[in-house]
Amino acid sequence: MTRLNFQLEKTASASAARAARLKTLHGEVLTPVFMPVGTQATVKSQTRETLVETGSQVLLANTYHLLLRPGEEVFKKLGGIHTFMGWKQSVLTDSGGFQIFSLPHARDMTEEGARFRSYIDGKEILLSPEVSIRMQKAIGSDIMMVLDQCISSDSSHGLAIEAMERTHRWAVRSLQARGDSPQSLFAITQGACFEDLRRQSADFLTQMEFDGFAIGGLAVGETKSMREDFTELSAQLLPSHLPRYLMGVGTPIDILEAVHRGVDLFDCILPSSLAQRGVAFTSLGKLQLRRSVYKFSEGQLDPACSCRTCKNYSKAYLHHLIKADEILGWHLICFHNLTFYHQLMREIRSSILEDQFIGYYHSKKDLLQQSDPEYPSAVARRIRNKKTDSMTLGDYEVYHSSQGVASMRQKSSGEVMHSVNAPEIEAQRLYIDQSHLLQKFKEVDQPELVIWDVGLGAAYNSMSVLSHYEGLSAQVGPDRLRAIQLVSFENDLDSLKLALKNPHLFKHLRHAAPHSFIQNSYWHSLQDRFQWKLVSGDFLETLAFAAVPDLIFYDPFSYKTNKSLWSWDCFQRIFRHCFHHETQFFTYSASTAVRAGLLAAGFLVARGIGSGPKSETTIALTSCVTDSSFELLPSSWMDRWSRSSAQYPVGLSVVEQLAFKEKLDSHFQFHGKPTSI
Repeated sequence: MTRLNFQLEKTASASAARAARLKTLHGEVLTPVFMPVGTQATVKSQTRETLVETGSQVLLANTYHLLLRPGEEVFKKLGGIHTFMGWKQSVLTDSGGFQIFSLPHARDMTEEGARFRSYIDGKEILLSPEVSIRMQKAIGSDIMMVLDQCISSDSSHGLAIEAMERTHRWAVRSLQARGDSPQSLFAITQGACFEDLRRQSADFLTQMEFDGFAIGGLAVGETKSMREDFTELSAQLLPSHLPRYLMGVGTPIDILEAVHRGVDLFDCILPSSLAQRGVAFTSLGKLQLRRSVYKFSEGQLDPACSCRTCKNYSKAYLHHLIKADEILGWHLICFHNLTFYHQLMREIRSSILEDQFIGYYHSKKDLLQQSDPEYPSAVARRIRNKKTDSMTLGDYEVYHSSQGVASMRQKSSGEVMHSVNAPEIEAQRLYIDQSHLLQKFKEVDQPELVIWDVGLGAAYNSMSVLSHYEGLSAQVGPDRLRAIQLVSFENDLDSLKLALKNPHLFKHLRHAAPHSFIQNSYWHSLQDRFQWKLVSGDFLETLAFAAVPDLIFYDPFSYKTNKSLWSWDCFQRIFRHCFHHETQFFTYSASTAVRAGLLAAGFLVARGIGSGPKSETTIALTSCVTDSSFELLPSSWMDRWSRSSAQYPVGLSVVEQLAFKEKLDSHFQFHGKPTSI
């Protein structure tokens, strides 16, 4: 039994949405719940009476700011924050971790904690896990947070590991500092936008006796779709019998999406901060009351709301107050926004308990994203046009398969990259698994592993190599892995650039590497153990200048679209570059013509695993390869070739056809003797 006596009442069908109740030192809280942010023991523009009237159950206060003013001694003398501000319901205190994040140039970060100077009197302050918990105990909050190190969502994997591990060590210290206090304590999972780190963080922290868990490190620069994906992942990794808290999120649609993914508690400054700028959240969508279109609007702010603002004041008057910078405008709009948020939470909770949430979710989803529905602005129209423009670039456009998988289509040929299989699955099965890549990563005593990625496209294969390497590095350490040189060949980068413009559709690109790669034609890890290089231009003209590969992941467009890359000449050039080396070549094609071309070039050819509707793919090997796990084509395959209607590459003269046939007839794969080059 935890200090909060958390009771899960209902989980919605076809969703992870949950309704629950918990008991703090100051009463029962029904979830899902939104907590208004009262950073300095006050929600800006509101009184404690208006907060109660809007329906607030829990307020959030900030340890960092209250430590500086009024200070620990004030809370000790006056009996804590509830007496200090006259608030009878629950309070959650943030630890100050976000302030550490937001002051990167004004603090000194060490294992001990964060040392900075007070913005009030210049006094040097150390905010350590112990100091943070001591201050939160003095504040007397119902729920305390451990001190954590938050970093930007686009941070490197190495930096994310360091911050996560420090957060873990600080969590242990925070739990020890809490002692036998009756106050509840939440841990905070970190890991930026890296799935392997999110899993590690949840696994470590859930082994300890915390009263709940927060999802930290989101809403700090990532895209909306990334935030939703990592919220879903993180929530799934947390215990179902304890509350889950998504820190700093968000707008009404953000909250709806996060509830759908299994989150219980939320906080955000937006209802107040946007109200100051004249933004109101309503049942019809978000309204920008500073706009002149509301100057003569006599109607009430939200016809579906019965709060004091909506009952007594017109949009025209609220517009006037905001334009005149009157505090009353901020107060009235914030009062309405908080009422709207709490009403939304009550509706969500009711729909979960009635097992109607998924229908409610779909009915509300689009509505909550509308802005000024009666008076769409020129900016809104430009945004809509921009969204359309973001789906095409040069000769490429985003394509959605019947299975809902996003891919790239070349407009000139109509050919779709990965038209049948999900690209991530094909990359895993066809290239990563067949090449035994993870085992090769571990061969630390071997020279640098060189991988050719021919046909970069939207970088699915390259990013799969990188993500597997980083995942293994996180487990065993980079020093215990082999150095990698990944060489990507591409003559048109527009497909990758277009994918990078749509990270919500191409989730594999949510990493700093492809952005640097596009800009600099190069990316390397912090430890320089992984190098990713771009060779731009015609593959036939550039391959001779690249490092000799150990592995070739051959994934260009098909013969119909890209004849030169499936020609006998191309395969001969590759073989000449590699024949003294132990090189393995993997491709999705299993056509007789491709296999014949590889054999005639000098390769050994083996059957690869099936991919989608294809029962087989193709593996080619230089004669130096010692791996005996590959199933070479038997001599009976030559009978199939002899019956084929496409025995020879297109364009060969009669003399060249004879030479081609002689190469196949005498190939040592079928006769046990070497073939000349």
